[in-house]
Amino acid sequence: MAETRLILASKSPRRAELLKQMGLQFEVRSSDIDEVSHFGEAAEKFVERMAYEKAGACEAGPETIVIGADTIVELDGLILGKPADRAAGISMLMDLSGRTHRVFTGIALMRGEARSQCVVSTKVRFRQIEYTEAERYWDLGEPEDKAGGYGIQGLGGVFVAQIEGSYSNVMGLPIFETAQLLASNGMKVL
Repeated sequence: MAETRLILASKSPRRAELLKQMGLQFEVRSSDIDEVSHFGEAAEKFVERMAYEKAGACEAGPETIVIGADTIVELDGLILGKPADRAAGISMLMDLSGRTHRVFTGIALMRGEARSQCVVSTKVRFRQIEYTEAERYWDLGEPEDKAGGYGIQGLGGVFVAQIEGSYSNVMGLPIFETAQLLASNGMKVL
């Protein structure tokens, strides 16, 4: 029986770091899909669809598990993806300042024709942020490629006053749920 291969359908260095932290060996294949939400699409449905599309864009056989994932920040029903530019990034941080938002990650596993998925939600409360702090943070370059314009695992963590739920979810891949999905698809994590 052939050994099961694992493919991460994402170019996110944070997701790769989290899979390595789980002791997994995998190949990275990024997928180029249109990451735009449909009109009226809820955050949970959007990340679920994006995860499936990313995983589905990788051709793989029955001895290969493909993981697709997508993470967004949701505030007042609005999806905050990666900021388009400096002004958008600073604006996102100021919108999040002193408020609670939710981070959603959709995970989809595909193995041949079999599919499994989950969506994980984490509540994050920011302290009040001064405008000059948001400017300095943006100028460091860290938030440019991150949903909501911040990285909890980096300097953006100084803005986080409270978290309810999975910390690794906010980074981009909830470890517990990912391990459960892998186990249910025959891949041992430990």
